[in-house]
Order: sequence, then structure tokens, then C-alpha cells
Amino acid sequence: MEFVIQHLAKSFEKKQVLRDIDFTFREGRIYGLLGRNGAGKTTLFNCVNRDLKADAGECFILQEGERRELKPEDVGYVLSTPTVPEFLTGREFLKFFMDINSSNIRDPKPLDWYFDYISIDPEDRDKLLKDYSHGMKNKMQMLINIIARPNVLLLDEPLTSLDVVVAEEMKQLLRELKQQRIIIFSTHILDLALDLCDEIVLLSHGELESVEKSELGRADFKQRIIAALREEDHD
Repeated sequence: MEFVIQHLAKSFEKKQVLRDIDFTFREGRIYGLLGRNGAGKTTLFNCVNRDLKADAGECFILQEGERRELKPEDVGYVLSTPTVPEFLTGREFLKFFMDINSSNIRDPKPLDWYFDYISIDPEDRDKLLKDYSHGMKNKMQMLINIIARPNVLLLDEPLTSLDVVVAEEMKQLLRELKQQRIIIFSTHILDLALDLCDEIVLLSHGELESVEKSELGRADFKQRIIAALREEDHD
């Protein structure tokens, strides 16, 4: 399976944020979408997820030689600031999600199996989501995407504000999830991208550029990436 972006462009008034983006993502990989703050990473995700209407371009899936339109169920989107219904308990939210998506969930498990999987303690499962920590809300947001099994999972800086234990747990989850799907992990932290991702993609000057895997081991790799991103100061 491949996820293809062709000629995607987006402007806000006179500022062109995305410029004729062409890129192909392949399944079984975690892509690190690396860019400076304000480079357009969230704009790109919002266009892919159709929360924003692109000015031009298209996104589609290639599977077994067949091209098809990207459907809403193909895309999962985990926001940097988790959005959950805070008037529900963790258990109520999970049950509600599974009930309304029952026809699409393959091999459903008992609710507590899922909580165990993402390390939510038993005493927290019946608490209101408004009383969850940021990291726990983020886990719940990740959990529904694990259950939904989208072909393309967009992660908009989900680890930036998590403590070290939760961040490591989430990274391990992502490594387990990448089989048979495409994960695009947006970040502005180079070391995080190098630690987690199979491939680095730079978003600079509104365009995507893949970094060759052979480049990752070079002693001057970080300096070269920083230099490339710094050029935006002079754009």
C-alpha cells in the first residue's frame, strides 16, 4: 500500500504555505515530518484530513496496483492537544466509540484489554476524562486510532509535552503499530525523529524532501538538517 500526495498547495491570503507537494509514503514505515514551527506541518495534516480545503492537488491510496480515493476511514489524526469528551469516563468513552464503530472493528477485545494495552491503571478507567492528565488523554486519543486501524495515521507532535515514561510507552506503541499502515509523525525535535522514525521528511519552503537513509549515519547529518531548515529565515 502507498499513500500518494500530488500537487498539493495551500495559501492563506498572500502567504503560500504548501507549494505543489508531491510525495509517496509506503506502508510499514514511520515517517518523521520534520520542520520548524510554522513551516506548515499542521496545515498539511489538515488538508490530508480534509479539515482544510486545499487550493490544488489530491491525495489517494495505491493498493495492489489499484488507485482509489482517500476515504475518511483511511485517515486517523492524533492532535498535539488531545480532544476527548471530558464529561465521559474513560470506560464510557471507549465503549461508546466501540459501539458506534462495531461494524468496522475487527476482532474486538474486552474493554479492559485495551486499557491494559495502553497502560491505563484500573483505578483510572472509571474516572471522568476531565480528570485525566494530558498524557492519559493522549493515550485515549491514540487508543481509538489503534482500534479503528486507519491506513494512514497522522500524529501532530503528540509526544512533545509528555513525561519521559509516557513518551517511551507511546513510542513503543507506534513501533508495534506500523505494520500494514503508514504513520506520519510531525515534530520539530530532530532527536525525537531520529529515535523513532524509519525515514525523515523535511518540510521546508512549503515543499517535502526525503532524506536518504544512507545520510542518517553521517557525522554531520544534524548540522546539515539544521542548515537546510535555517534557510527559511532568509525566505
